[in-house]
Amino acid sequence: MSELNTKARKIVDYMLKNDPFSQWLNIELIDIKPGDVSLKCTIRQEMLNGFSILHGGIYYSLADSALAFAANGYGQQSKSIETSISHLKPCAQNDVLTASVKEIQRGFKTALYQVEIHNQNQELVALFKGTVYISSKTWDTILS
Repeated sequence: MSELNTKARKIVDYMLKNDPFSQWLNIELIDIKPGDVSLKCTIRQEMLNGFSILHGGIYYSLADSALAFAANGYGQQSKSIETSISHLKPCAQNDVLTASVKEIQRGFKTALYQVEIHNQNQELVALFKGTVYISSKTWDTILS
């Protein structure tokens, strides 16, 4: 594993350890690189809405966590400033969702990402776009 990927892994592990909501989602980390993260979760009964399909907030939360992990993997603390999601296909209990981040553009102070969420059949179920603000604060204290 390269030094950059090792650094990103340490940051994401720290973030996840301190993120009770992502823990509640039972997120599993698949792949972590700066700007590029894949993770998955399995839909549980308590994640369903009144129509017995996945609540839209769960799609959003999964994508938002993926965005945060990808953007922060470079070592600078980054927070979302604008996000949007399109819900393309309903999901049900026991579906397994995989969120994969693609970095579209990264500048000095902002970066743009796209997160695709697929189900276990590789069907695109949601598409998320997020812009982050890249602060001057770093994750150096946890990397020491």
